[in-house]
Amino acid sequence: MKLKNIMKKALLVIAFLPLVAFANEGAHLDKAPIDASNHESLQRGARTFVNYCLNCHSANFMRYNRLMEIGLTESQIKDNLLFAGEKVGDQMKVSMNKADAKKWFGVAPPDLSVEVRARGADWVYSYLRGFYRDSTSATGWGNCVFDPNTCKVAMPHVLYELQGEQEMNHETHQLTLTKPGHMSVAEYDALVGDLTNYLAYMSEPAKQQRNHLGWFVLLFLGVLLVLTYKLKKAYWKDIH
Repeated sequence: MKLKNIMKKALLVIAFLPLVAFANEGAHLDKAPIDASNHESLQRGARTFVNYCLNCHSANFMRYNRLMEIGLTESQIKDNLLFAGEKVGDQMKVSMNKADAKKWFGVAPPDLSVEVRARGADWVYSYLRGFYRDSTSATGWGNCVFDPNTCKVAMPHVLYELQGEQEMNHETHQLTLTKPGHMSVAEYDALVGDLTNYLAYMSEPAKQQRNHLGWFVLLFLGVLLVLTYKLKKAYWKDIH
């Protein structure tokens, strides 16, 4: 009976794989510069996240004190990242009411704690660089990474003052910067790279520790293999 259930689940997964591929078809994704060991990048990304994203998007599975793992001190967190009376041990929550958010944007902004794990770092990196002016949209912005078919998106481009304004050629799907922002293209790409790097870290803060622990485990198993082989040779030497 258990084997039958497993077979059914496997068939369902295989059946839905073409649908997943079709859903991702058409959206060109650029490679995100992810490096969890680059603490300076993570710190810059955390600053951008708190200043621009945390106004609408919560991160309920992340606490401010975990930022000490990427090199920030408790006083730096208090002075630079806490603006509304939060405590260092608090979760990264927003004061915006979900009902109000749904009324304003049409949908409540998602929690970003595990967004990179759900969407992928390349998707997030490309999405944050893919906004363009769209007069037919309720927010005045479009983004074909979010929906390659309609290019409609409920989220406004909160970083447009930094990036500037782009226009989309719908025949070639090419974006052109028509109104520069406060940053150059390279500077904005670097900022979004740092932000995506931080979102990837926030989605799985313990990943680095697990990777380091994994190397020690492999080393231990390697030593154990050698010792086991030598023990086997010593045990069977008189028999052979």
